[in-house]
Amino acid sequence: MSFSRDSFSGRQVLVVGGTSGIGAGIAQAFDAHGARVLVTGAMAAEVALARQQGLQAQVLDVRDGAAVKACFDALTGLHVLVNCAGVIRRGQEHEPDVFADVIDINLNGTQRCCAAARSLLAASGGYIINTASMLSFFGGGLVPGYSSSKGGVAQLTKSLAIAWAADGIRVNALAPGWIATPLTDALQRDASRSAAILARTPLARWGTPADVAGAAMFLASDLASFVTGVVLPVDGGYLIS
Repeated sequence: MSFSRDSFSGRQVLVVGGTSGIGAGIAQAFDAHGARVLVTGAMAAEVALARQQGLQAQVLDVRDGAAVKACFDALTGLHVLVNCAGVIRRGQEHEPDVFADVIDINLNGTQRCCAAARSLLAASGGYIINTASMLSFFGGGLVPGYSSSKGGVAQLTKSLAIAWAADGIRVNALAPGWIATPLTDALQRDASRSAAILARTPLARWGTPADVAGAAMFLASDLASFVTGVVLPVDGGYLIS
């Protein structure tokens, strides 16, 4: 089964952090299936590239509350919010300032966008899809800030699903596993590390942004009309092995 090219026709989708990696894959999938898609990115170069690919795009720093509010205030409607903005700073996150910045982008930034979208999504009966992680479920010694932020995203998702159900807003999260993106390029090229990852992954391959996008479209569709507060692993079975 697959979605038709007009499955999301008439829907406005905002992918925060949609100019690269998993976010770009999700944005492209919604665009290919009829949605009106707006993506944001922290870097002007990424925004320019997204525009070259035919997407509406703008710069947004999710640490800037005023900028987040202005972005959402400019929308005339919204059906799906996908929060993908995030950073990871391996080996640096034990420093308090770095830890705090990672939390501010990954967790506080997600909450800022959710709060700014609430009235628009209540009006449309819309959906929120946050980006959690495998590290929402277990720790990472080199990335305490990232792990803490993604654990927080999982709990934020569950909490908002309860709090906003009366508004008709469903709130879920994706927890990607090892996905082949520029962020994981070094690991993919490291033969021993890649072999260890694949050995633990029952489906025995790296995931792709398209794999995550399929799950996102499911959660944003009527097929998931009774699904809220879920943190859905998209990891080829990594977590259960």
